[in-house]
Amino acid sequence: MRMKKYTLALSLILIINLGCMKMKEKVDLIIYNAKIYTVDSSFSIAESFAINDGKFIAVGTTKEVSEKYYSEQAIDMQGQVIYPGFIDGHCHFYGYGSYKNSVDLKNVKSEEELLQRVVEYSENNESVWIRGRGWDQNIWESKEFPGNEKLNELFPDRPVLLIRVDGHAVLVNQAAMDLVNPDADQIEDYLVLQDGEFRGVLIDNGADIFKDSAARLSSEEITKALLIAQKDCFEVGLTSVSDAGLDQEVVQVIVDLNKADTLHMRIYAMLNPNEENKQFVMENGIYQTDQLHICSIKLYADGALGSRGGCLLDPYADDKNNSGLILHDKDYYTDYCEFAYDHSYQVCTHAIGDSANRFVLDLYADFLGTKNDLRWRIEHAQTVHENDFHKFADYSIIPSVQPTHATSDMGWVGKRLGEDRIKNAYAYKRLMQQNGWISSGSDFPVESINPVFGFYSAIARKDQQGNPEHGFQMDNALTREEALKAMTIWAAKANFEEEIKGSIEKGKWADFVVVDRDIMTADESRIVNTQVLNTYLSGREVYTFEK
Repeated sequence: MRMKKYTLALSLILIINLGCMKMKEKVDLIIYNAKIYTVDSSFSIAESFAINDGKFIAVGTTKEVSEKYYSEQAIDMQGQVIYPGFIDGHCHFYGYGSYKNSVDLKNVKSEEELLQRVVEYSENNESVWIRGRGWDQNIWESKEFPGNEKLNELFPDRPVLLIRVDGHAVLVNQAAMDLVNPDADQIEDYLVLQDGEFRGVLIDNGADIFKDSAARLSSEEITKALLIAQKDCFEVGLTSVSDAGLDQEVVQVIVDLNKADTLHMRIYAMLNPNEENKQFVMENGIYQTDQLHICSIKLYADGALGSRGGCLLDPYADDKNNSGLILHDKDYYTDYCEFAYDHSYQVCTHAIGDSANRFVLDLYADFLGTKNDLRWRIEHAQTVHENDFHKFADYSIIPSVQPTHATSDMGWVGKRLGEDRIKNAYAYKRLMQQNGWISSGSDFPVESINPVFGFYSAIARKDQQGNPEHGFQMDNALTREEALKAMTIWAAKANFEEEIKGSIEKGKWADFVVVDRDIMTADESRIVNTQVLNTYLSGREVYTFEK
């Protein structure tokens, strides 16, 4: 009799539980007992969310979610911190992967160390070109550009291409010059003369000729580069990237890898200005899948401050005979802007110097006319004249900035710009205030791929060693909330994607990242050591940290 009562009780409990289960909706994944920064319109903090078919379907407290949903995969986060998947608003995703197997010249302290690394690389690599990237003469004692005399001796028959950290200058040897054999009128304006002689350094358009020649990769090599970049991005919590300049051969490989379910990274692709890409736009219009979104054209107004190619209204403070240069005539830019406007494409233009920024702002104004929602962008917006800031607001132009540029350049850029002009450089707060939002990225591989470094630079205005003690031009620091929005929801908005990602909200892609500390409250000095523990894309784990 006692056994029958016990069996009856168990049956009743089972029936009740089954009844509750039937009242609840089954989902693919439930996350609960977490600290979740949703980055929604009220910047609310939640405890739990439910995911089904790759999207968030509910966000709230653990109790609220558990009362409505159940899952065979429910994870107790035990208070860990979760953010929306990080978005890099301006980078070179493919370029990063393609140069992964090349000479790493980041942080070389002298021309001698540069040569040593090139020699070491050459001994274990038999590729036709020796390619490298990352040197920066501004951190050398001499501060002078390198020369190619020693490269000519070491590699008389093997072409060498060594790209400066910003990508706007290259050092090539004579073998490279002989192989590419550019017309003199193609490069004469872009030769860097040292004591009146050309010693192998070219900037901007001249540099691009050699970069293009050395970067011709097979489909297999392009595939390898993209997958390398994806792996590294997932490891630092990036679930979306804005690749600032792609050609059709790379776009087609991305499309093929997406169809093969091999490349999962969400890519917002800016097309380089060329005839093949124009043909793509005319045939496809705005192209958008779950992984790839194409609706913008990338232009370059000028070069970079580090190589003195950024175009300034007045000469460089440390080179009175040089103001930089605009890279093409006005008709070139007008034609591409008109093409983009006619095809409902966004224009994203690289502009560094105050003259280049004024040129682009005024160029855009001719097309935009007033406030609008076309979201044309200026990439970098590094130096803006006092009288030009308001134009970002007048014409709803988006400043797309890279906070680590400020902390990488701060040691030498004052000498380039002078005391007065530097005050309007890297002015992220003031730029953000024009439209009430701003997009941020890293420009990797120019800077580190890690988005947390950009967050730290934006709020602390310090390098990763914590210098300077009181920050660099702190009046232009962003708050932590602004910095997080700039690498999530605002970066999505800059790409017309704020309705599908950038925050943890019902209906959006379930892209999120779990980290080992709360960068919104942690002591400033601890932020740069933040470790990504898990990265999820569409509710599927794509990276797990292994201790």
